[in-house]
Amino acid sequence: MRGLSITVSSTALDTAKKRMRFLLILSLAALLAIAGRLFWVQGINASTVADAAQADRQREEVIAPTRGSIVDRNGTLLAVSVDRYDLVIDQRDQRDQFRRAKRDGTNGSEFIGWDQAVKELAQILDQDPAELATSVQPQDGAKPKGYVVLAKGVTPEVKNEVMEVGIPRLSPLLRSERQYPQGVIAGPLLGFVRNSEDQTSVVGAEGLELSQEKHLKGTEGSRKIEVSADGVRIPVTEVEETPAVNGQDVMLTIDSDVNYVAQREAEKKQKQFNAQWVSVVVQEVKTGKILAIGDSAQLDPNDPGATDPEFRRSVSITRAFEPGSTGKAAIFAAAIDQGAVTPKTELRVPNKYTVTKETINDSLPHDTFDMTAAGVFARSYNTGTVMVGNKLTKKQRYDYMRKFGLGSPIYLGLNGASAGQLAKPENWDRRQQYTTMFGQGYSQTVLHTASIFQTLANGGERIAPSLIEGYKNDDGSVTEPDPSKTSRVVKKETAKEMLKIMEGVVESGTGTKMKIPGYRVGGKTGTGQAASDKGYDGYSYSFAGVAPLDDPQYVVVATMYRPQGSWKNFSVADTFTEVMSHVLNTYNVPPSSTKSEAYDVFVGKEQKKPW
Repeated sequence: MRGLSITVSSTALDTAKKRMRFLLILSLAALLAIAGRLFWVQGINASTVADAAQADRQREEVIAPTRGSIVDRNGTLLAVSVDRYDLVIDQRDQRDQFRRAKRDGTNGSEFIGWDQAVKELAQILDQDPAELATSVQPQDGAKPKGYVVLAKGVTPEVKNEVMEVGIPRLSPLLRSERQYPQGVIAGPLLGFVRNSEDQTSVVGAEGLELSQEKHLKGTEGSRKIEVSADGVRIPVTEVEETPAVNGQDVMLTIDSDVNYVAQREAEKKQKQFNAQWVSVVVQEVKTGKILAIGDSAQLDPNDPGATDPEFRRSVSITRAFEPGSTGKAAIFAAAIDQGAVTPKTELRVPNKYTVTKETINDSLPHDTFDMTAAGVFARSYNTGTVMVGNKLTKKQRYDYMRKFGLGSPIYLGLNGASAGQLAKPENWDRRQQYTTMFGQGYSQTVLHTASIFQTLANGGERIAPSLIEGYKNDDGSVTEPDPSKTSRVVKKETAKEMLKIMEGVVESGTGTKMKIPGYRVGGKTGTGQAASDKGYDGYSYSFAGVAPLDDPQYVVVATMYRPQGSWKNFSVADTFTEVMSHVLNTYNVPPSSTKSEAYDVFVGKEQKKPW
């Protein structure tokens, strides 16, 4: 058998060689390109590429500060922020399975699928697994979302348990939740908060929460971290952090226990007479600090919507009204200070008194009495008051009223403070020049009333009322507010005489029900007409008292606005005595060791005469 021979043409061989050379050149060119790129990346442009990669991995987180607390003078928490977390997930770039640390306490890791992850997550959050699954992953071909909220306001304990599930791209966002442990106590003073615009924190909306926002809010910090492709933080990477500065704690002069009693008594009195509102203010004589402001319309800052907007601020600060006879204190003090009268000045006091064609009446008919000026104050006769006030010029009376604080708002660090209304004397009409002597024709707040009696009890020196004791910093140091302004209103001797005159009110005048066993008490009752668009169609009733008179410590003012019924039955006696007694007992004020210094009411020996 003859062998076979295969002949390859020279043309085919040349073509094959050319193809080999082309492939070799192409391969060499590709290798050169890769080598060049590698040289560029790792050599010439290494830092730029590294920075770009790091930037792609880097995330910046906001570190929220803790909002400062609000505490009373004893450190009792009235408002506090607690940490809560919103749980959010990024649905993008999710894999079928993910690795996590084993949850059984053993070392090592494991792979789990989304069904298992959702089941565990639903159990922790107490949610329906099927509904939760629609938030964790996009459904039915929907486009993945970068930000989906799974739960809001979970506790740190729940947050920690959720993070142990190990779901990639699930993040806890810290936010602050405001709580008011004492409920309604001092609610109108504390105010309340609202959510911030980005819904990640709270900001002040009313009361101290609003007015003290710059102290309470703190300053945000930031943290830069590196994350892997699945959104999980790389633990060994460095962290660049600017710490947050927490807000300051606002320390109040309020005693929450005393405030509770003041609120309780105000609410009780409001219900007794179906009044529009009742207010009780307690102030320290020697410091001007507010110990309590109790409003009958109570606000729970945990649920501010349950309170009528009209009463979400304290009426003691926002509502001005004609005070009635408590306003006589400023007029008598001015007349004594100017030497126009003394407590023993004798006056013939009729039931009606006409001057410059204006007739002044007392509330109840009475005989014409020969009385002392102190007696006129004790029995609160308008006729005799006008006789005393007329010994001063209109400008003198106005100037003293202004020095007592009338016509100007009293700022306690709260919004809505009313200045009341006090016209200049040149604008007083023919009757107003007299009515302003006995608490009509102008208006003031309950806080103004308290400030007048604090001034008289403090030797004639007015100390601007204050509500804020200081601001406590994170390191425990305390920043004190600017000191309260003080001013001399009347001489010490005048103030001393006024205390004796006020004691006559309680001993033998209109305030005999305001006695407190063991203590010398002085003060002034006040029944005023309440004005509206329809004219005078209601009443206010007040008592402003000081105790103990041998060493004045506290002022308590109880005011009832627009009670229903006959004005002859109105009384805040038990409101005053209950609150003042509680204050004296709480602060262990010793009983009075001196006898009454009240002046006689009538000229002569006979002191018991009909009303």
